[in-house]
Amino acid sequence: MAAFSSPPFIAPAAFDDPAAALQRVQRIYDDGVGHLRQALQRFVDGQDVPGRVRACYPFVRVHTDTVQRADSRLSYGFVAGPGTYETSLTRPDLFGAYYLEQFRLLLRNHARDGQGRLEVGTSAHPIPVHFAFAGDDHVEGTLTPERRLRLRDVFDLPDLGAMDDGIANGTFEPRPGEPMPLALFTAARVDYSLQRLRHYTGTAPEHVQNYVLFTNYQFYIDEFVRLGHELMAEEDLVEDGYVAFVEPGNVTTRRVGVPREPGDDAGAPPPRLPQMPAYHLVRRDGAGITMVNIGVGPSNAKTITDHIAVLRPHAWIMLGHCAGLRTTQQLGDYVLAHGYVREDHVLDEELPLWVPIPPLAEIQQALEAAVADVTQLSGYDLKRVMRTGTVATTDNRNWELLPSHNVPTTPERRFSQSRAIALDMESATIAANGFRFRVPYGTLLCVSDKPLHGEIKLPGMANRFYRERVDQHLRIGIRALELLRSKGVDALHSRKLRSFAEVAFQ
Repeated sequence: MAAFSSPPFIAPAAFDDPAAALQRVQRIYDDGVGHLRQALQRFVDGQDVPGRVRACYPFVRVHTDTVQRADSRLSYGFVAGPGTYETSLTRPDLFGAYYLEQFRLLLRNHARDGQGRLEVGTSAHPIPVHFAFAGDDHVEGTLTPERRLRLRDVFDLPDLGAMDDGIANGTFEPRPGEPMPLALFTAARVDYSLQRLRHYTGTAPEHVQNYVLFTNYQFYIDEFVRLGHELMAEEDLVEDGYVAFVEPGNVTTRRVGVPREPGDDAGAPPPRLPQMPAYHLVRRDGAGITMVNIGVGPSNAKTITDHIAVLRPHAWIMLGHCAGLRTTQQLGDYVLAHGYVREDHVLDEELPLWVPIPPLAEIQQALEAAVADVTQLSGYDLKRVMRTGTVATTDNRNWELLPSHNVPTTPERRFSQSRAIALDMESATIAANGFRFRVPYGTLLCVSDKPLHGEIKLPGMANRFYRERVDQHLRIGIRALELLRSKGVDALHSRKLRSFAEVAFQ
């Protein structure tokens, strides 16, 4: 057997101080990544690297032998029952505040007569060498084909079989003697998504904020960019707290009066936009707003939410256009989704169709209040421009062209039976993945055409419609997220999203 070159093994140690536990996590991770980077640099330089090089993620473990716990109104922060629970951890530089809060809650909820402890040590889960690269490193691109092939003989590469979503899907079954999961995602699964986020959004995951808007039209992004630059030109930070605006390529604009930080000048506009570009209104506490243009279709919607979910945002909302299905709707009316018809099919295996996707009261109330605030309408006047109901999401862009006669079932008939009032291609996917990953979700759409009633978008008509409605719709979405932020995180994460055998981490 080939010898292993590894950093010093750090045995599990017990902690009753969350900050000290986090420091141990940081040390194990830094030692591991530093070891991999040094060995990789020697390998890239053509030097011989004897044996195999391996470093492992840190882990945190908690054990309890009682169902009792401290009283908590939170929907997370405690384990489901007696047993041993464990998870591997990564990127404490990025997730430090998040880990600290999870550690604090575990210690508070499971401390018994002062004996509650967290165990932190080196896990048995290798860090794939690709995940040890710094964000701007591309050293693998300098390797010859022969050297690249030998990479797998020296280092651990990503094992996609170990990065499934069985925990989030509720299908994970621990082997006999194996600890139960403490978090939805293992460290390797998180690192995989962090790499994918850079690729798909064109920005570093460090910039993603805790409140996220998704859209399926570039018009919304153009307006968000305009708003972001306007805010950066204002000096008053008191009202909103936004300190920077970040665009693809990590191009960073600091607010007037806010000192520039190291790395601000490292960004550069990409030669072409990535598949799903992201833009970030950054706050120092991470509670700003990220907006992503996911393009058209449920596949993109699933892909981006699969990866943003590892950052544990506090809410995400879909803002986009839809087909109105009722004669009483007018172009420009808003649709607040309180249910979904899922004909997108991209999540059928992970989240069966018999699983309901419930509306979340906190999100619904914030969206309705935001519409009222921005439009200055109330009562029946508000109901005239906004309707609450079921949204149907389909993966068939030309659903309205299917034959409607002498066919046992058609999209039109199914949507009518479901009482759907609007149709799009992304909203149910985003809501379903929010439910699946325990991320609060919501949908506010704007009726842009009514194909069932002969009102289709023509080029000139569409451009005029978008110009007139996008600004208001975007301001409603931003206002809704600001209302949610003002209520605090504790009020937002709903028990509706937690199962009866749930992981402790939020």
